[in-house]
Amino acid sequence: MSFRHISICFFILFGTFTFLYCQPSDIQDFDKLSFKIDSIITNGISNEAFPGAQLLVASKGEVVFHKTYGFHTYDSLQPVSKTDLYDLASVTKILGPLPLLMKLVEEGQLDLDEPFSKFWKPWRSNKEKKDLTLREILSHQAGLIPYIVFLKEVVKQGKPKRRFVRTSPNGRFGRQAYEGLWVKNNFEKKVFRRITRSKVDADKKYNYSGLAFLLFPALIENITGHSYPYLLAKEFTLPLETPSLGYLPSRKGFPNAVIPTEYDSLFRKDLVQGWVHDENASLFGGISGNAGLFGTTRDLFRFMQMYQNYGVLEGRRYLKEETLKEFTRVQYPENDNRRGLGFDKPLLDNASRDVSEAYPAPSSSPESFGHSGFTGTFVWADPKYQLVFIFLSNRVYPDRTHRNLYKLNIRVSLHQLFYDHLKP
Repeated sequence: MSFRHISICFFILFGTFTFLYCQPSDIQDFDKLSFKIDSIITNGISNEAFPGAQLLVASKGEVVFHKTYGFHTYDSLQPVSKTDLYDLASVTKILGPLPLLMKLVEEGQLDLDEPFSKFWKPWRSNKEKKDLTLREILSHQAGLIPYIVFLKEVVKQGKPKRRFVRTSPNGRFGRQAYEGLWVKNNFEKKVFRRITRSKVDADKKYNYSGLAFLLFPALIENITGHSYPYLLAKEFTLPLETPSLGYLPSRKGFPNAVIPTEYDSLFRKDLVQGWVHDENASLFGGISGNAGLFGTTRDLFRFMQMYQNYGVLEGRRYLKEETLKEFTRVQYPENDNRRGLGFDKPLLDNASRDVSEAYPAPSSSPESFGHSGFTGTFVWADPKYQLVFIFLSNRVYPDRTHRNLYKLNIRVSLHQLFYDHLKP
């Protein structure tokens, strides 16, 4: 990850840490840009939007800004490092199941416009779901309800039900949700049944739903005969040279520190660190399609750069160009739906909005795409301007009531700064 067209190098003192920066020729007024970025992020930390963050931005395939801020928690004991792992939350959707779904579509093993029930048998006998297509599901146009909190099934009066959760593993309880918490092996079948029986809105309109992403790993395994984590590593994370991007970092013995997320007072009764924050994903043993991946800004940069290049990175093709262009295209603009297939897209009128009301940066092109995560993560790629933007934080620390990340409009403001400073 070398800097592009380096012209000037200098040191910046930030708190007790010194960083070496090299000004790339693709960026105008780099020192002014860096000062603005520092101001926005340090203001966010001061207002407890998050205790710390990683920020990486690449222009034309080369990193032009990569810096860490703050600490793991507000006690200011452990500073954030570039190798620290963040819980990616819903960013998992576009880095986990989605690339494998794209490959299955390329290979003709899935079809975007045939009924999803052709590939997922439980839906064949459900009259509301049997005709829904994968295209409708991935673009959040299928009418599925947004979410089901399955934690309600396993916790009663603040205690896990022994029917579903045990404090030590055995032959029937082999899925580890946390230290000292093991979930019944067949609990996912209960989840799948609830999803199958869930309501479908007859009025087909945009309604974000993460339910199908709970199904996708099992779907991928059913079609391929291989485990979902194995395929993800084989096809993408290992060849992309992102070994730290993956599930269950607490089991892998990585030297990387893992950033804590939220203090869970309902289920795990602990500050969650090294285990997935999302409760539904935890009940799947930490491996799910809706959440569960951990990674660094460097990991996400390489994955998103491959996407931005429409399937190619460093001479190796991972996905076909036409596949990426189809999946990153707005699918139902006539229904006021901005979404691509799995990917988020700019608001349909984004270019005309002020930065305070835009999503993402108002200067991002209609070709751009990405996703955000509940824990405070955000990734975005713009093929037109060749700009990759990665922001990772733990805004849910110490709890999810901390919403100043949104109120202060931090991610969009940072994103727009790089467009403002890009040279024509």
